[in-house]
Amino acid sequence: MTGSEHSGVHGLCAPTTSEALDAIGAGAYAVDEQGRIIAVNARAEEVLGRTAAELVGHDAHDLLHRDAQGQQLPRTQCAMRQAFHAGHPAQADDDYFARADGSVLPISWLITPYGTGDHRTATLVVFHTPEQPPRTRPQPGSPAQSLSELQRLALLAETTAQLTSTLDVDEALRRLVSLVVPRLADWVVVDLITERDEVWRAVVAHVDAEAPVRHEELEGPMPPIPEESPMPLSRALRGVASALAGPQNYQGTPDSGIAVEQGRLFRATGMHSAAIAPIRSPRAVLGALTLGRADYPEPFAPVDLPLIEDVARRAGLALDNARLYQRQRKVAETMQNHLLPQMPGVSGLEMNVRYLPAPDASHVGGDWYDAFPLADASTALAIGDVVGHDLEAAAGMAQVRNMLRAYAWSQHEPPSRVVERLDEAIVHITDVSMATMIFGRIEAADEGHWQLSWTNAGHPPPLLVGRDGLARYLSDGHGILLGTQAGLRRPDATVLLPPGSTLVLYTDGLIEVPGQSLDAGLNRLRQHAAALARRPLPSFTDQLLRRVRPAENDDDVALLALRVPDGPPA
Repeated sequence: MTGSEHSGVHGLCAPTTSEALDAIGAGAYAVDEQGRIIAVNARAEEVLGRTAAELVGHDAHDLLHRDAQGQQLPRTQCAMRQAFHAGHPAQADDDYFARADGSVLPISWLITPYGTGDHRTATLVVFHTPEQPPRTRPQPGSPAQSLSELQRLALLAETTAQLTSTLDVDEALRRLVSLVVPRLADWVVVDLITERDEVWRAVVAHVDAEAPVRHEELEGPMPPIPEESPMPLSRALRGVASALAGPQNYQGTPDSGIAVEQGRLFRATGMHSAAIAPIRSPRAVLGALTLGRADYPEPFAPVDLPLIEDVARRAGLALDNARLYQRQRKVAETMQNHLLPQMPGVSGLEMNVRYLPAPDASHVGGDWYDAFPLADASTALAIGDVVGHDLEAAAGMAQVRNMLRAYAWSQHEPPSRVVERLDEAIVHITDVSMATMIFGRIEAADEGHWQLSWTNAGHPPPLLVGRDGLARYLSDGHGILLGTQAGLRRPDATVLLPPGSTLVLYTDGLIEVPGQSLDAGLNRLRQHAAALARRPLPSFTDQLLRRVRPAENDDDVALLALRVPDGPPA
């Protein structure tokens, strides 16, 4: 019902920034745009002798930066501070940090821009001391293009943060490309194994003027994975091993269709050296990552493979998480489509409905709408919101809606009495704890009017928009929400709907904005609905959603718009 009740997808949460930094084998912390520490790893706490609580929120320069004598280092003399404001990577070998006990710690450091995954701009600081070098296996440097150990650690930290903070496969691939080119290569190729065990060349990108450019003519479906081929890509796609490769590997007679495609790739890109690593998840091999060098003269060396394998391993975890999320969204979307009804045809009345899921939830929730004919030839209208945004809320919504239909059809009572019966029942025979609802009935009246009778159980009020652009909320008939006080008598209200007018029923996700009053959202809805009063109903509905739904909305939205005819009812 509100953003605070949003549950997301259980088990698919991205790690925090601090958890991502713990993957680094050296001390590390991240600072915001003002230089305040926003996250720190356990190694930094150990080396500095300070807890995360003693570090987070403090200005890193004021707290830590010192000269060799332990004196506060002026900001104008601090190389790290200058690089921080310039916004570009930098490193140094001879600087000093202050420990909690007042001692001075000689350090080497590297800083680089860092994505935290929550749209904030941050900077990563990785540091170590001569006595405590990074906890990684020493590697001999590979030719010229080799990254320093601190740069490798920074790349892995950024890879973890960037890839695990999205649950969209396409966005994860875009971030992966930006992470590895031009830092490690000038070409990047990602081959993915689909859920039907087919191979798809999802990305072929080349760095152009420091930005990756996709080459879609080289992307697309690939031949099947050969079972016994010793060729590098085939082995990677089977999860056997990573390997170095070059055009010479594919100059002989190809042993499979994939070998043919790899030969074509090397010829089209001009790559003289490539490193290929499996993209794995804990459950399966998801594909292969190929980094290639064409413009870079230095070939890849065996010592480069561990870093590329680490990047591919992190990509595999992120892609697996994203696939699980998308699979759950698809299941939930199918369920939602079956739960929300089709609108009945009512002579002379136009009806249009929309449902938009919460942007970051599992594409299903507790918001719902309904309209159905009653035995006395009137038409029932309903809009409601069951607490929650998950499959449990959707199941509760279906229970409430079906019970409402049964009571409304069988009882031939005013809307208030129907909802009273429903309120008495849901506490005992459903798992729904609370819900809001408007239930009404519309029928033809005299002199070209239509009459709406309704009761409101704690829901935002209906909006009535005249053809002349006059709009007002129908605030009568308001009672408390369902599930809080069964047995309470509920009020009814009645209004005549003028010819050509539009009735709007909606859920709170359309109008609520965190940090703003509800009145602001209601005023926004009224103003836009009045401006759209003469639009055809489908356009009215679509434009109302586009204009009114808050950009920062994290709630689902249900909307039912009804327009009465200009002339007398048929």
